[in-house]
Amino acid sequence: MNIIQSLVVSAALTAASLTSVSVFAQAGMDHSKMGGMKMEVSQDLSKDMTDGEVRKIDKETGKLTIKHGDIKNLDMPGMTMVFQVKDKAMLDKVKTGDKIKFKVVLKDGKMLVTDIQAAK
Repeated sequence: MNIIQSLVVSAALTAASLTSVSVFAQAGMDHSKMGGMKMEVSQDLSKDMTDGEVRKIDKETGKLTIKHGDIKNLDMPGMTMVFQVKDKAMLDKVKTGDKIKFKVVLKDGKMLVTDIQAAK
């Protein structure tokens, strides 16, 4: 086999190898074989919770005005603002003036409170 044939064969094998890798990457990784790997999952969800104080409750619209500290998961500084709550029943757990911890996420371009707990 001459050098040109060797290069052509090598290039073909490389292309076939890359195609295989691409197919496997698109199919996703089989996580069922990862039992021996150390996977650390934080059970401390409080890092996503923000300290706040309830300033106003609007049960009709499902909105809550909160004076809050930095919302780290959204990289937002502390301020007072109005949030929509995920479930209006959450508003029954708080009253104006309550110190709380809450979780807020960005969903469909809006900030949504998904969890409220009394501050300890």
